[in-house]
Amino acid sequence: MHHAHDLNEHAPDEHEQKTRLVMSRRRFLAALGGATASLAVWSHGAWAAPMSAPRMVVVLLRGAMDGLHLMPPRDDPHYLRARGALAVQGAKPLDGSFGLHPALPFAHDLFARRQLLPLVAVAPPYRQRSHFDAQDCLENGTAAPGGRRDGWIGRCVEAMTGAEGVAIAQVMPLAMRGSTRADIWSPPLPRDPSAMLMQQLQALYAEDARLAPAFADAMQAQDMAMGTGTAGAFRLPDAMSAAARRLQGTDGARIAFVEDTGWDTHRGQEAALARKFGELDAGLRALHDGLGEDWRSTVVLVVTEFGRTVAANGSSGTDHGVGGMALLAGGAVRGSRIAGNWPGLATADLQDGRDLRATTDLRAVFKGVLLGHLGLRESAVESHVFPDSRSVRPFDGLV
Repeated sequence: MHHAHDLNEHAPDEHEQKTRLVMSRRRFLAALGGATASLAVWSHGAWAAPMSAPRMVVVLLRGAMDGLHLMPPRDDPHYLRARGALAVQGAKPLDGSFGLHPALPFAHDLFARRQLLPLVAVAPPYRQRSHFDAQDCLENGTAAPGGRRDGWIGRCVEAMTGAEGVAIAQVMPLAMRGSTRADIWSPPLPRDPSAMLMQQLQALYAEDARLAPAFADAMQAQDMAMGTGTAGAFRLPDAMSAAARRLQGTDGARIAFVEDTGWDTHRGQEAALARKFGELDAGLRALHDGLGEDWRSTVVLVVTEFGRTVAANGSSGTDHGVGGMALLAGGAVRGSRIAGNWPGLATADLQDGRDLRATTDLRAVFKGVLLGHLGLRESAVESHVFPDSRSVRPFDGLV
């Protein structure tokens, strides 16, 4: 509290005036220094702690996740007519056109907090419908299957001074190969080895027109067992928790790769994807909670190898398509909007009259994160991480 002084109680002499002036200048400079420091902190957030080193998590949903079921264009008559009874009901609104599947409440909350950025009509440069070839292309980072024997994420780790990467998987995925500073963390093997074998064979059987339906039925039965905890498989939320543990702290890894299977929904898609989206949502929450403050400096890319047909098939499912959807999440993401170029679902706008047409190469999205978030040099991205891809310009404004 300040008190009024009697102006006649003491008249300072010349020495006292000089002393007071010097002390006032010192107090002003000290206060100015403190205010400058406060402004520096304030510029990054409301009195926030310094940001930790940037982190990236890539989540690959193997099997071709149905992007139109993840993010339905809710009132689009072409979508409603093509999907019929399979059209998503109760989608949570994102904007005036798209919604998010109701099994993803945490992801929807991230969108409201500007930490979720959905991307529409994306795919790797491979635009056919083979699981093997599409995943190979997505992971090797070139324009074609077999283009490299190492992966773009492994090459990214090598391009970052002192950074380490970790794959949460049973075997080292192609995407993480190519770096001496990338390792693998493998969960305990499932109690039922046949479950793991079925997952590994999923893509192979899906290519056979005669065997695919029977194998899909077997996989669905296996998934139901896994959902009740009887198969002992390593679930996506557990994998995301493991990734958070490896990424935490100043000595943690900078890049993580997480994979999940069971997204090939030729039959009974509605129930299967409600469960799978619930696991994805729980996985994002587990990563968010596990990272703590490090979430602020994290970008999560949720991708799949291709999309699925716009129209439902006769088995309450969808078949292999081309264009799909992706999600970016994390405290470093510029979210709360829809990104990408939506081509529409009218028959004339579809690829081959049946698939969502991809308008964005996934490599453009990856490049945007590597340059804008991880701070890689453009020369390293263009010559080493994604060679022969200069025509694919980075997707700006993601972070």
